[in-house]
Amino acid sequence: MKYLKAYLCLSFLLIHFAFAFQEEKVVVYLVGDSTCADKDPKAFPETGWGTPFKTFFNENIVVENRAKNGRSTRSFIEEGRWDNIMGTLKPGDYVFIQFGHNDEVSTKATATTPEEFQNNLRKYIENTRAKNAIPVLLTSVSRRSFVDGNLNDTHKHYAELTREIAADKEVPLIDMNKKSMRLLAEWGEEKSQLLYHHLEPGEHPNYPDGRTDNTHFNELGARKMAQLVLKGIVEQNLGLQKFIIK
Repeated sequence: MKYLKAYLCLSFLLIHFAFAFQEEKVVVYLVGDSTCADKDPKAFPETGWGTPFKTFFNENIVVENRAKNGRSTRSFIEEGRWDNIMGTLKPGDYVFIQFGHNDEVSTKATATTPEEFQNNLRKYIENTRAKNAIPVLLTSVSRRSFVDGNLNDTHKHYAELTREIAADKEVPLIDMNKKSMRLLAEWGEEKSQLLYHHLEPGEHPNYPDGRTDNTHFNELGARKMAQLVLKGIVEQNLGLQKFIIK
């Protein structure tokens, strides 16, 4: 019996230390919309960049992808999703904030005015800093919108609003709008289809009638966007680069 008690006590201590070690890991929270979000299997091969992003870090980093389809800076807060993050956010964690797609479309219920958009970004930043965590702003990834062979910047206004807040609040900025537009321009109008959620009829059982989606990515496109975020991490010297798997 005495050995059993000793064994149980040792097991309890080992479990306690294991959990304590796990809790000390740096968490990177991804906050945003469908272009970043993990997807339901029935949506495959549509893929948000946050999904492959998780796989680029070693065991010292935990990536919590809290991005959700259709959310804006306002609706993410209204639905309690931001409060859920605040409940577990700890000093030294990171919060990557990427909104704009659903804020900028005035016909959507999730739309925000430029003033509301910037005020919401300030809230995310200030709340994060109050927890001694690190906010990082990202502009929206580009839609594939070519006009007469030239790529159209559909996020121009709200991307600039994000840049303004990053400068005003002295927050690291990964300018995904510029980075992704540069990538699409390099690939060109035709080849860039390979990055987006394009399917011919009968090509995939989830989309028997096919799909032409120039906003959301397939697996390849999501990985390419995640790699651009990683490049931004290195450029901004965020401290996470040492955990990226080489």
